Amino acid sequence: NLGHGSFEYMSAVCWLFGRNLYDTLQYPVGLISSSWGGTPIEAWSSGRSLKACGIPKEGKLDKRGESRSPLRGEVRAECPNFRFTSPASISGPSKHSVLWNAMIHPLHNMTLKGVIWYQGEANIDLNRDLYNCTFPALIEDWRQTFHLGSEGQTERLFPFGFVQLSAVLSNEDSDDRFPQIRWHQTADVGYVPNQRMPNTFMAVAMDLGDRTSPFGSIHPRDKQTVAYRLHLGARAVAYGEKKVTFQGPLPEKIELLANKGLLSLTYSQHIEVQRQDHEIFEISCCGDHQCKWLPAPVNTSSTQTLALNISSCPGAVAALRYAWATWPCEYKRCPLYDPKSSLPAPPFIAFNCKPDA
Repeated sequence: NLGHGSFEYMSAVCWLFGRNLYDTLQYPVGLISSSWGGTPIEAWSSGRSLKACGIPKEGKLDKRGESRSPLRGEVRAECPNFRFTSPASISGPSKHSVLWNAMIHPLHNMTLKGVIWYQGEANIDLNRDLYNCTFPALIEDWRQTFHLGSEGQTERLFPFGFVQLSAVLSNEDSDDRFPQIRWHQTADVGYVPNQRMPNTFMAVAMDLGDRTSPFGSIHPRDKQTVAYRLHLGARAVAYGEKKVTFQGPLPEKIELLANKGLLSLTYSQHIEVQRQDHEIFEISCCGDHQCKWLPAPVNTSSTQTLALNISSCPGAVAALRYAWATWPCEYKRCPLYDPKSSLPAPPFIAFNCKPDA
């Protein structure tokens, strides 16, 4: 009954994603929303996928009443009545596999065209360093489960889309927990699809942070743009539209021009420098047995290249990163976009920049 609030608990991103697809495909699209905010990926994962990533069982004690991690064999002193304490980022159910058991596995006999996923904030303080395993493992496990449950009607590698985390207000300038999760969402590659995450697509949202949102900056009000960017990926990956651009520009070549004090970046697609930002590119400058991150301002640019000024580094340049911040830029005001699709360049980190010949 559409007139009596049946959409009260419907995901806005899910519904808008479906509407965008309908406008393109011109036929009805069925949507199933199975979601719970403030929950970690462990709650949505099966026991077998958690085991594959070495996630320790909750509250598993050895004979001395200590919690032991099977990943590194570490022992942490605990009280005999050991209980898991949720980080502040978690407000919903967090027990391992609880939402997998209650909200995903019961659907496994259904036939799906694909899945979209928006999660990650709740893992900034829970197994963050393992998210580059737990997320690909969840995708693989869901694919196998639904393929078998539907007797092959759901494709074995059905399309899986996700939202890369938006900007979030933080009191710590050096806080890199969100950049790490964003990177781990791509299995530490920086883009999808990739070898570890085939047939996937990503909507970058780091430029959609909303300082004035009454729901808090972690939930930007602009769901329309999130859904629109997701639907571009679905059109390209799930529906095979080859001419659809669904991801922003990433450099395909990084060259160190040491004699000119520059770092040259060549992109695989056209770029538009929407505004100058002297701090969003950073280099890892190493010397005297230590490294520190320094800004690398844009020196010159063309339709597919950038030259960064690295003269501030008296030592060796060991790495380069872009938009590596909790709040990298204001609403739709990142420096780099694809000029046709208006998609932002995603964050990245690259090591061992090669010198020129």
